[in-house]
Amino acid sequence: MRFILIIITAIAIFTSCRSTKKISAAIEKRDTITQPDPGHDDSVNFIRTTYQALQANIIPYTTFSAKIDVDYIGGDGKKESVNANLRMYKDSIIWISVTGLFGIEGLRAYITHDSIKVINKLDKEYTARSVFYLQDLTGLPLDLQSVQDLIIGNPVFLDSNIVSYSRSANSVSLLYIGEWFKNLLTLTDGKLSHSKLDDTDINRNRTCDLSYDDYENKKGMNFSAKRRITVSEKSKLDIRLDFKSYNFNETLSFPFSVPKNYKTK
Repeated sequence: MRFILIIITAIAIFTSCRSTKKISAAIEKRDTITQPDPGHDDSVNFIRTTYQALQANIIPYTTFSAKIDVDYIGGDGKKESVNANLRMYKDSIIWISVTGLFGIEGLRAYITHDSIKVINKLDKEYTARSVFYLQDLTGLPLDLQSVQDLIIGNPVFLDSNIVSYSRSANSVSLLYIGEWFKNLLTLTDGKLSHSKLDDTDINRNRTCDLSYDDYENKKGMNFSAKRRITVSEKSKLDIRLDFKSYNFNETLSFPFSVPKNYKTK
């Protein structure tokens, strides 16, 4: 259960609790920051065009499956490596099977709108939690759709309140401020290349850096095959996701049955 929550939480908790001044300073170091002027046609048109480019690269799908190499380093500095077989049905199910050394399956998870269920095959245990457990754990308004978007590589927690932007020869950065987050997105050549979410609750000291690399175009969809996520709060978690294979819109099964001799936690 802890491993599944680490993966899901790390994928979902792209937060950074720097102040707005520090975020703006980070933009200013790279490019000249510009405050959007609602009455200025050039500014409005630029933001609209950039936002449309971001929307155009959102991946439409019904089902998604992938085999992922996962490397992560926790607060103790110990590196772990596992393989994850992931399947999703949009707005319905996330299914994960985690295997370790010699290809032995250790964990299987089944996530829906209202629950997270995990079979620990190594310890012969079954754990079930409400999805609100994940929300309480992270302090984030997570739901199935947002987690699926994060896994697939679509932007999340977008807000129309764009307070600043910057641009260079081939990249654009937009800073949104919403109810929950300050969201700094960078697009390179029209594709999402970097994401920072800033928790608006200044009492929490969470920081994160997310990078999207190695874009591939499969069946007309741009997909980032390599991701890196670094999350820091009380401790630091560094995760690398390497999508070795992936497919869209195939017929999938989601097998999940609990053996009778397993203990329930």
